[in-house]
Amino acid sequence: MTQRFGERLLEKRSIDYVPLAERHGKVWHLWPVWFSGDAHLATVATGVVGVALGGNLIWMVIAVVLGCAFGTFFMAFHSTQGPQLGLPQMIQSRPQFGYVGALLVWGVALLAYIGFNAFNQNLAAQTVRTLVGGGGDDATTMIVFSALSAFFAIIGYDLIHVAQRWVAYVLIGALLVFSVAAAWHLRLPAPQLALSGFRWVPFLAQLFAAASYQISWSIYVSDYSRYLPRDVGVSASFWWTFLGAFVGGTWTMLVGTIAAALYPALDVATALRTAADAALPGFGEPLLICSLFGLVTITSLNYYGASLTLLSVADSLRPIRPTLAKRLLTLLLAALTATGIALSSSHDFMNRFGDFLAVLLYLFTPWTAINLVDFYVVRKGHYSVREIFNARGMYGRWNWRGLLAYGIGFVAMIPFFSTGLYTGPVAAALGGADIAMVVGLPVAALVYLAVCRSLDLESDRLRAARADIGLDPDAMAAAEVCETV
Repeated sequence: MTQRFGERLLEKRSIDYVPLAERHGKVWHLWPVWFSGDAHLATVATGVVGVALGGNLIWMVIAVVLGCAFGTFFMAFHSTQGPQLGLPQMIQSRPQFGYVGALLVWGVALLAYIGFNAFNQNLAAQTVRTLVGGGGDDATTMIVFSALSAFFAIIGYDLIHVAQRWVAYVLIGALLVFSVAAAWHLRLPAPQLALSGFRWVPFLAQLFAAASYQISWSIYVSDYSRYLPRDVGVSASFWWTFLGAFVGGTWTMLVGTIAAALYPALDVATALRTAADAALPGFGEPLLICSLFGLVTITSLNYYGASLTLLSVADSLRPIRPTLAKRLLTLLLAALTATGIALSSSHDFMNRFGDFLAVLLYLFTPWTAINLVDFYVVRKGHYSVREIFNARGMYGRWNWRGLLAYGIGFVAMIPFFSTGLYTGPVAAALGGADIAMVVGLPVAALVYLAVCRSLDLESDRLRAARADIGLDPDAMAAAEVCETV
């Protein structure tokens, strides 16, 4: 179970089911988790993508708002799965992809966790260099930053929630000061505000970079709602998650967009500090320090998610009993891997970050569609927790339906890819515009719906209900299901 930080005890659960007796917290606690999850320098960097490609401010603002709304819509629906199932997000992929087949999406998730944290450590080093006037040792900064982030993940769920709430309050104050001062004092060049400055490529690049960034949280969003009471409603968990992530993501990306429009030749941290100092002399340093708080806590979320995913991988290869020692070991492995990549990475940060976001968009798009369609349309939330952990259970080792839909959805996007690594023929014909996401989502969803027509859903529901009888002695629903069956 999860004990309070004040009792100096660590979270002992990981990928296993959270019984009702251990559920706690309030649904509004979700908004600061995802506001702080978005209010940091990596999000600022995402808001720079379109301006770096030559887009002007007014159209990049529109792209950021639309992209964040689109991506957060899907991400927030994943949050509602946590209270219903009491399980981490990634382990919930087994019913769609199979006990072993889910390794496919877990590999994608690990890429995201480790990749984002390597980028976050580079950003932290860049920020410290800016704060100390070009000095500071990058390697030392990265190691200290990684260790501090890992500390929050080691303590676990409750400390992460508390830290995210306090960081949210600090960041709201800092962003309000900057926004008011910027509106009052900053003057942008006229071309940056001209509606006639619309260009398809930077607009779509910024829109889908924002959408991809928000969707990337989908792989662990229900990790931070799974301890909430089961009676938390779908609409409540959706809107509190959407509110936090959309406001935090949009607001912070727009800060990056404004800073880049003013100072396009500077790196992210330096541009942010310069813009803040121009808006309110002396405020650049405090704003950068505040942004570091958010970067530390989101990195801890990534380490926490990477640990749960590594445990899921190990459990698929050979069933294990989740323990505190195993959770800590996988956390250490994730931290060492991300730090190693950060220490060996090049200084070509922005170009690589843009390509990384694009790859995430392509990899997460079909999974998001399949997972949400299965939960809300096909099975309507009726799953067996016990069968999810049964290597030879009702969900099979390989689920051809989910794997086929994922494959077709991904292949359908290839002609629309547009990155520094590869540009598909359709994207090239559109001048480099990337619309792969709006192709992959419906294709994967429709293929999955089509192949699930052969699934006996009534039998599936009854089998899941029977398997979980007695799972949770505190659940009144268990007795009701028993009577129904």
